[in-house]
Parts: sequence; C-alpha cells; structure tokens
Amino acid sequence: MVAHLLRLKLTLLRNGLRRSPWQLVGMAIAGLYALGLVAMLVIALVLLRNAGTGTAHTAVVLGGSAAVLGWGVIPVVASATDMTLDPARFTTFAIPMRQLLAGLALGGLIGIPGLATTLVALATVATWSRGVLPALAALVGACLGVMTCVVLAKVVTTATAGLAASRRFKDISIIAFMVPLVLLGPIVAAVGRGVSASTGFLPDVAGTLSWTPLGAPWALGGDVAAGRPAAAAVKLLVSVAVLAGLAWCWKLLLERALVTPPYTGAGKRKGGRLGLLGVLPPTPAGAVMARSLTYWLRDPRYSGSLVVIPLLPVIMLFQGAQTGHYGGVAFLAPVSAFILAWSISADVSYDNTAFALHVATGVRGVADRLGRSLACLAFALPVVLVFAVGAAALTRDWAALPGQLGLSLGILFSGLGLSSVVSARYTVTVPRPGDSPFKKPPGNVGQTLAVQFVGMLVLLVLVLPEAALLVAQAVTGSALFGWINLAVGLLLGLVLFAAGVRLGGKWLDARGPELLAQVSVNR
Repeated sequence: MVAHLLRLKLTLLRNGLRRSPWQLVGMAIAGLYALGLVAMLVIALVLLRNAGTGTAHTAVVLGGSAAVLGWGVIPVVASATDMTLDPARFTTFAIPMRQLLAGLALGGLIGIPGLATTLVALATVATWSRGVLPALAALVGACLGVMTCVVLAKVVTTATAGLAASRRFKDISIIAFMVPLVLLGPIVAAVGRGVSASTGFLPDVAGTLSWTPLGAPWALGGDVAAGRPAAAAVKLLVSVAVLAGLAWCWKLLLERALVTPPYTGAGKRKGGRLGLLGVLPPTPAGAVMARSLTYWLRDPRYSGSLVVIPLLPVIMLFQGAQTGHYGGVAFLAPVSAFILAWSISADVSYDNTAFALHVATGVRGVADRLGRSLACLAFALPVVLVFAVGAAALTRDWAALPGQLGLSLGILFSGLGLSSVVSARYTVTVPRPGDSPFKKPPGNVGQTLAVQFVGMLVLLVLVLPEAALLVAQAVTGSALFGWINLAVGLLLGLVLFAAGVRLGGKWLDARGPELLAQVSVNR
C-alpha cells in the first residue's frame, strides 16, 4: 500500500506535467532554480569538512534548525499548493493507518522542497566524513532531521485543516505571509548585521539549539567528531522521541480528520444589501467597476498587490538609510504605478467561470474594460500622487516633481490601457477563486511568463517619451522639461488609455465565448 501511494503521487505529478509542454517548462525553470540553490548549499557543506569542528557544528545545527522551523511555519499558508495526496480524499478508503501514515510521509519527499531538503541534509555526511563514526552519526541525524521536517509539516497542516478551510483564515494568513516576504531584503540585511555583530554568541546559540527538537538530529555528527558520545546518545534519544511524538500526534489528528472532515460551507448572509453596486452609477461600466472593487477588497489574489504597495516606501527608505542617499525614493511613484496598472492584465483569467456573467448579460466590451480600469484607478491614482509628492518632500527636490508626475501618470494610464488589451486577448494560468495566491495550478506556465514579459516590454516602449524627457531634465537641469513631461505624460497616457479600452473592448466583444471557454479549463 505504501508503494502504491508513492506510485500514485508520481503518476499525478507526471500527468500534471503531460497536460502542457509549457507546464513542463515552468517545472524545469523551478527545478533549475532549486538545483542552483541546493548546489551552493552542498558545496558549502562539503567545504566545511576542512573547517574547525566547532565552526562546522555551529553552521550545521543553525542551518538544520532553520530548515525544521521553515517546514513547520510555511505549510500554514502554503498547504494548498500541493494537494495531490490530500488525506480527505482517502476518507472512503479502508487504508490501514500505519500504511497511510508511511505513504503520506514518504510522499512528502516527492517534490522540489522534499528533494532539496534531502540532498542538503545528506551533504552533512560529507561535512563530518572525518571518520567512520562521525559520518554514520551524520547520516542517521540527516534521516531523522528530514523525517522530522516532513512529519512536522504534516502535523501542522492536519491540525490547521479546519482553520485552513475558512476563507477568512486563508485571506489573513496569506496577507500576513506576504509582509515578511516583501520585506525579505531588509530582514535578511538586519539579521546579517546582527549575526556579524554577535558572531561570538553563535556557538552558544547552536549549543542550546542542539538540545532542542530543532537542532538535536543535526548535532549528532558534530558531537561524535568532537568526542562527545554521551551527548550524541542523549540527542539521538531526543530526536527519536520527538519524531515518535510527532508521528503519534499526526496519527490522532489524521484519524479525527478522516472521520470529521472540515466543513467548508458558507455561513448565512443577510440579503438586501447591494454594497458598492448601490453606491456607484447604475450603468454597465459602473456595475463592472463595483464588482471589480469588491474583488480588490475581498479577494486575496487582488488584495495581495495592495499589501505590497505600502511596503515599497519601507524598502526604499531602508535602502536609503543603508547608502545615506535617498534618491531612490524618486522611483517610488513610477514603480507603484507600474505594479498597479499591470495588476489587471489577467483580470479575465482571475474571473474564471464568473466571466460567464459578463458574456450572458451582453455587457459591451468597452464598458467591461472601462469599469475594470476605473476600479484600479480609484485607488491607484491617489497612491501615485501621494508617493510622488512624498518623494519630493523627502528629497526637497520640488523642481523634479512635475517630471516625476508626468512619468508616473504616463505609466499608470498607458499601463491600464495596455492591460485592458492584454486581458481581452490572452488568458494566463492563475490561482482559482478561493485558492492561495501562491498556488500554481497546472497550465501554460511558459506561455504565461511570455505574455507577461512581452507585455511589460511593450509598456516600457509606450512610456519612452516620458522617460526621455525625464532624462533630459536630469541632464540639462531645466525645469521646462519637467513641465513638458507632465503634459506629455498626462495627454499621451490618456490617449493610450482610451485607445486600449476601445481596442480591448472590441476584442472582448469578438472573443467573449472563446475567452470563457479558455478560463473554464482551469477548474
């Protein structure tokens, strides 16, 4: 039965890649990225063989502890990314619990995260290949550490299955996860400075972690190499006891989950409230705008973009504090305009089968394109204006404000027009409604990347006049170029916006049923 579950996982993975050659290309790109990262870590662990015992012990224990912690935290918000062996699917099958546990645990190793963790863990054997006993101890520790990671992830995902079934929990956890993800650069830099300033404490930290479930399995090789067999024996017992305890907890949680699956039904809602539909004008464009604004506020696939925007000033201010020069904040408004304008380039794809509402009601394509663009513009325009004025106030370079506004408004309006065309002409593979924004459903990943990349290049070409005028102002120092840029950015941007809405509406009228058929495939 265990072998059957593993074959099932491999079959599902293989069939997912066979659905589209572009899916295989996307998987290959992700695999190459992971392979490069794994290669760097493996080389570092091999080089640690020539380092001192204390240094190698500290590095391995700290790295292993971080891996266990990551496997325990990340699945809370990323559990929906791989549901090929979802335990709920085995509710109606009389599979013995031991075999089900073993099959699901080993199945967790099949995939890029599992394989990467296994390869890096096995590389610690090379670190402690200073004798037969240290190498054997490191091998045992690597196996215990990897299985602890997998079983801990299973315990966490099974324990939070009820919460994960809640739409509110999904939305909050995804947004909470995106904040440190966006701030990863400043966080890594701050941690790096803290580590470099307190390198003398790292061995003490590693020594403490080696007695905890996080670091005990990774300390076996180092303790044996350092001549501490008694400590290694105790930590081996700790590692085995922790793994056994996690397996027991997982068994109890899985038994309960198989008997009483989490309820995902929606609660009762009071009727009679139109929300934004009762506020905005009762026109086709107004109705589409209200629907799109509702998505922006309630759908994490959209609201995730809004979370990134207020964090951009934090990142740029952090970079300015590092370099002592805050000139980078001048790019805050243009970058925000670019992100927000391009965020609706996959609007129809995000609609999924709900796009049938637009096709069935016969709403004109121009009204559809205009409503979606105005919904984005409702908050994008104030954000761009505030960021542009704020950057000028921070740098006290008010002479550059007209040019910055011209470039930012040009990017915003031109980008909205181009996005209106792209989303009406092409569909891309996106997470389905209700899924995590990080979930990668099977589909044309390569085509998606091509459409997004080419579209961004076209947008850069469309805003070349504004960019050229901004460069001219920087070179000559003449404020006249800034005011010309403001006029050009506003007028040219509005012209391209209107042209994009009309062209996108024309294509939408002609290809509405075909677009519905394409987005309905991703169900």
